[in-house]
Amino acid sequence: MSEFDGKVALITGGAQGIGKAIGTLLAERGATVVVSDLNLEAAEETVSGWTSRGLEAMAIRADVASEGDVKAMFDTVLSRVGKVDILVNNAGITRDKLLMRMKDEDWNLVLSVNLKGTFNCMKAALSSMSKNRRGRIVNISSVVGAIGNPGQANYAASKAAVIGLTKTVAREYASRGITVNAVAPGFIETSMTASLSENVKETLMKQIPQGRLGVPGDVAHAVAFLVSEGSNYITGQVLHVNGGMYMSG
Repeated sequence: MSEFDGKVALITGGAQGIGKAIGTLLAERGATVVVSDLNLEAAEETVSGWTSRGLEAMAIRADVASEGDVKAMFDTVLSRVGKVDILVNNAGITRDKLLMRMKDEDWNLVLSVNLKGTFNCMKAALSSMSKNRRGRIVNISSVVGAIGNPGQANYAASKAAVIGLTKTVAREYASRGITVNAVAPGFIETSMTASLSENVKETLMKQIPQGRLGVPGDVAHAVAFLVSEGSNYITGQVLHVNGGMYMSG
């Protein structure tokens, strides 16, 4: 048997980048993966690539910031596959500006997707997980939620809040067999970092002891561990995946 045979994993923002890497790894290890994304076409393309290899997956469109969308998404998933064993809250956006130039809508949108979206999905998942008295939730935070970053007050605030939310829900649901952890990536080679200039990338490299940007697979393997049987006694933790850029005491 493969490691995640019989498990259903729902990944938000799973059509590309880190979310796609997580989904690929879990699907290859036997999970049925539900790819949730605002871009249904991209989600279907990702799922098609997996199913053509004999992997189990389905695509669904949802705006995680919308409570109604999230409820409809979980209703659909539960009606089709019966359960959600694993939830990975990966959907996120940036709207970068220095604080004095940041518009209210930039602040509100980032908090709505990154933080409220995580809240909405956890709330929806916990109902069925509690009944089954088992579940794995991993929330994708960020290194900037721990150390800050100029021009990203909204993003850093949302990702720091995700850490606090993770720890609180971990305490609330530990007795029901549900673990809730966070993974905080550093700077990863995705569409978000592709637009950075070479000068900016060189400056970043100097802050990373390993001397390289991460790749989505680095994050995927961390998530796979936290949703595996090997992590049964780990909850309320933040796993930093950043090549040594941030080292907490």
